[in-house]
Amino acid sequence: MSVEERLRELGYTLPEPPTAMGVYVTALEVDGMVYTSGSSCFEGGGLKYEGKLGADLTVEEGYDACKVTVLNLLSILKQHIGDLDRIEQVVKVTGYVASAPGFVMQPAVLNGASELLGELLGDRGKHTRSVMGVNELPMNLPVEIEMIVKLKD
Repeated sequence: MSVEERLRELGYTLPEPPTAMGVYVTALEVDGMVYTSGSSCFEGGGLKYEGKLGADLTVEEGYDACKVTVLNLLSILKQHIGDLDRIEQVVKVTGYVASAPGFVMQPAVLNGASELLGELLGDRGKHTRSVMGVNELPMNLPVEIEMIVKLKD
């Protein structure tokens, strides 16, 4: 089953890929690896969630924001590589979580991204991961995620 068939089976659709909001590219391929710039929970032309985890948003809302963000990253990858089945392995996921003072559940929030990648890609979705709580993110984003994926030869 293709990645896009699996997406549909799970009830997801890929959004239009978000565009760069500065002087950078959204994805860059180097030596068979694709590095994405950070993305967030854009949906329908705006942000699905805004604010800080632990003050404005719950862990569950942050978890969902990470799932929406992964769909945006996959749409960026599809635009860049043409076919998501070219992904051999998700190598690394790095997440930034806008956190209120005392909020320490960043790993539970980023599980939204990791679990969705596992559901969609199986073993190819297993990855290394880092997550950081940060004071502020641009545009009042609650999360920002970037990925590194290895492409099939």
